[in-house]
Amino acid sequence: MAPHKKNKNIELITGDPKKAIRKLSIPMMVSMLLIVLYNLADSVWVAGLGADALAAIGFITPLFMVLVGLGNGLGAGANSLIARYIGADNYAQANNSGLHAIVLSIIVSVIFTVIMLLVLEPVLVVMGAGATIPYAMEYGVIIFGGLIIFVFSGVASAIFRSEGDMKRATYAIAVTAILNIILDPIFIYYLNLGIAGAAWATIISATMSCLVMGYWIWGKRDLYLDYDFKKYFKWNKKIIIDTFQVAIPSTLENVIMSALAILINAMLVMCSGTTAVAVYTASMRIVQIAMIPLIGIATAVITVAGVAYGAHNYKNLKLGHSYSIKLGFIVSIGLGAIMFIFSNQIAYAFSYTAASASMAGDLATAISILSLFVLAIPFGIMSSMVFQGVGKGINSLIITLLRSLILEGIFAYTFGILLGFGVIGIYGGVLLGCFVGGMFGYGWAKLFIKRYTKDIINKYGEITDEEATESK
Repeated sequence: MAPHKKNKNIELITGDPKKAIRKLSIPMMVSMLLIVLYNLADSVWVAGLGADALAAIGFITPLFMVLVGLGNGLGAGANSLIARYIGADNYAQANNSGLHAIVLSIIVSVIFTVIMLLVLEPVLVVMGAGATIPYAMEYGVIIFGGLIIFVFSGVASAIFRSEGDMKRATYAIAVTAILNIILDPIFIYYLNLGIAGAAWATIISATMSCLVMGYWIWGKRDLYLDYDFKKYFKWNKKIIIDTFQVAIPSTLENVIMSALAILINAMLVMCSGTTAVAVYTASMRIVQIAMIPLIGIATAVITVAGVAYGAHNYKNLKLGHSYSIKLGFIVSIGLGAIMFIFSNQIAYAFSYTAASASMAGDLATAISILSLFVLAIPFGIMSSMVFQGVGKGINSLIITLLRSLILEGIFAYTFGILLGFGVIGIYGGVLLGCFVGGMFGYGWAKLFIKRYTKDIINKYGEITDEEATESK
């Protein structure tokens, strides 16, 4: 393929942002659904081992999100930078940006594998894991030992997303999800490996995804970009800085979300013991499923915003932001309604054995309350992704920090502990904090786009609506 010959994927992401967001978000929704389903499979199968085993997953999950955040952070940085170079029609630098992300993924994963294995047990003690620590260590050592697999997977997926090739990124994740769902019961029960079996199933499944994507990038070699190290890789400080300007804040956002989960877990233990952590862990897995379409739309926004920004197309940037919020809010209404109406039926999936049956009532209540959470998400998350797409990761980080750790944490502590409303108060605080923080992010993004529009018009002049949505 000639270097600058654009395929359908490139024409899509450089064209109408509404169409691009719709078409890019659907495969991403499928990808996210598959990811959550195979994470959900861990919880459902592990729930059969009892509340302590499920609570152990709850304590490991925030730390695991930090692990996944390393790959997703580097991936977000690569996605943003590659998309901006594609928008600016700079083929060589787009290639070099992707290659830098791959090299950085290897370096970062080696460093953090050592760190996580050294600090895991002390961290679990501080988190208050108590009697669940043996389960958590058995699961966590295996998961964190395979860090490089998850980091590379996040970067490789971003490479496909950055040029609009969402289908193959979805296929690779499908391999992971389906294989994990199949292997979970085999490893946990048939091979009698218990909670360690769930970890090994996840590692093996994720490895297969990496192999598939690696083949497409370097074996089949039919992407728009050509990731040839000899031809395009040259150490470039600017690329490293630009990548980390999004990667570090994006990774820290995952750290913040994990810190919030740790904080909420600690509050729940104070109010009602480790069983409350098991209930919250299971209910938030359901919330994650409901958020899949929103995350799919938000991920598409990174590419669309990056391309528009690189091409100085302020109209597409504005349209992409506003359209993603409208679409996300409409979808969230339906998803929240489904969670609320079917809360009892959903709760049964996590309370199907004698060891976990006692959680059913509390779990149904948690799902009913947290169904409102998805309504508060679109304004904040879409605005954060716009900032990531244009390379302003710090802005996105501030929105997440304010919304999650500060506001959700403060409100949850105030209602749950200080005012004595207990577990229900903690849930209510999380909801209110998410809504207030999201509206702040929305206002900030609107102000940024308004100022950016003025600057571009002053520098390059106005563009017509036809020029805005026409492929470059």
